[in-house]
Amino acid sequence: MICVYTLFSGSSGNSIYVKGDDSEIIIDAGKSCGAIEKALNALGSSLRKIKGIFITHEHSDHTSGLEIISKKYQIPVYMTAPSYDNYVRGGSYLERMAKREPVSYEKDVGSLHISSFPVPHDSAQNVGFVIKDKDCSFGIATDIGHPTKEIADKLSLCEKIIIESNHDIKMVESGPYPQFLKERILSNGGHLSNDKCAELCAYLCDRGVKEITLAHLSKENNLPKLAYEAVRCQLNCCGFENVALKVAFADIAVEATGGREYPFPISKE
Repeated sequence: MICVYTLFSGSSGNSIYVKGDDSEIIIDAGKSCGAIEKALNALGSSLRKIKGIFITHEHSDHTSGLEIISKKYQIPVYMTAPSYDNYVRGGSYLERMAKREPVSYEKDVGSLHISSFPVPHDSAQNVGFVIKDKDCSFGIATDIGHPTKEIADKLSLCEKIIIESNHDIKMVESGPYPQFLKERILSNGGHLSNDKCAELCAYLCDRGVKEITLAHLSKENNLPKLAYEAVRCQLNCCGFENVALKVAFADIAVEATGGREYPFPISKE
């Protein structure tokens, strides 16, 4: 049985905790070592129990805690070669612990089988993950510049997923960001909008996904209610009313495998 929690989610930092029958890992370490340890402690775990850290890409909101964690806990870190080459510095503790992997790779950590796949984003390389044990399959994909067939194919193999619903397009266009940053967010190397996420989620549900957690919401360009309602409306229109839909928050642990909606539904006005 796989249990998955979003510990932190958004531009201020990202980390996902995955617990299998006999092993525990985290996906990304974009908060301080102390913050991640405190979040794990609240769930009855600790960085001392973590057997591997899998990095989606090298941007700081996914990696900022890595050096201190490597120094203090000496946990193996798995990164794609492009992200490793762009981020890891010679002589660092991280250099000792980081494993330089191909873009598409597979690892077994106890009962957990982890496989990566490419996801378009304006980093050296971004990847998503499919995590499996004998009973369950779970997919993770954030920082999605645009949907691809490979993302859809990989996530459609999973019963439950965490997927990016980063921004509301109108909020980006009318917001205070400088034009170059707006263009970056909306580009094919930026982030996935609520509307695009909704379309992708309906496609995935048609292929068997049963539970969805929306993640990496922008603090400045989105609202949990907007993300939830965009996806919920699309799913309902396509006949997927029974698919559980949740929203990950910036610094509140959210169980992504609990089967219930969190913390909605929102009453319609």
